[in-house]
Amino acid sequence: MSFDAEQLTHDAFLGGKLHLWQPQDGYRAATDPVLLAAACPATSGQSVLELGCGVGTASLCLRTRVDVDLNGVELQPAYASLARRNAADAGYKMDVVDADLSDLPMTVRARSFDHVIFNPPYYGPGTSSPNKGRDKALREQTSLAIWVDTALRRAGPKGIVTVIHLAERVGDLIELLNPRAGLIEIKPISARAGKTAGRVLLRAHKGRASRSILHNPLVLHDGPRHLRDGDDFTQAATDILRHGNPVDF
Repeated sequence: MSFDAEQLTHDAFLGGKLHLWQPQDGYRAATDPVLLAAACPATSGQSVLELGCGVGTASLCLRTRVDVDLNGVELQPAYASLARRNAADAGYKMDVVDADLSDLPMTVRARSFDHVIFNPPYYGPGTSSPNKGRDKALREQTSLAIWVDTALRRAGPKGIVTVIHLAERVGDLIELLNPRAGLIEIKPISARAGKTAGRVLLRAHKGRASRSILHNPLVLHDGPRHLRDGDDFTQAATDILRHGNPVDF
């Protein structure tokens, strides 16, 4: 599968600091990969591997904030091709391989990385989407256990694994990470103040003493409900989504 020009849109991220090609009909990046990038505590010169990188949104948002060595794995060749194109258009270097997480090429398995990031599919088996690209991106066909195992294997001895997922899966994530990961930090994400968290950002630090920290939530929107046209992001969310600032853990 490949995308023709008329099947693509060129969309702005980080307040226009970054523009990415993505399919008009298929999986389209929204806030989650931007939040994932903002949660990764990479510093200049470090190496980053994104599992299931799609069109490169999380990696390229991270690279816009800090100069890192970008690497990606993507199952769908058409999306991997767009990730390479988006990186080149942004003036960044990103090494993207087309591969299944359960069968990574030796070029990836022979390396370890300072950071591994991923935004796994949220939905379990069920009625498939008619759009195969969207279905593969959103529906769990590779188990969460494989995602976590791959991330931990590719993270170096003091590497950090960063993931965004549904809040209801946080127990599964912790069970899969223990005891191979040390310090685990959890940042709930709530749509509005007082609302139950729908998603979490989680960072697992290898080589650190084993303990878990539950941080204060990131609240995305002001007020108890949506009252006006346009976005109503909180200042904290605006700093992340529009200005490319890191998440305050």
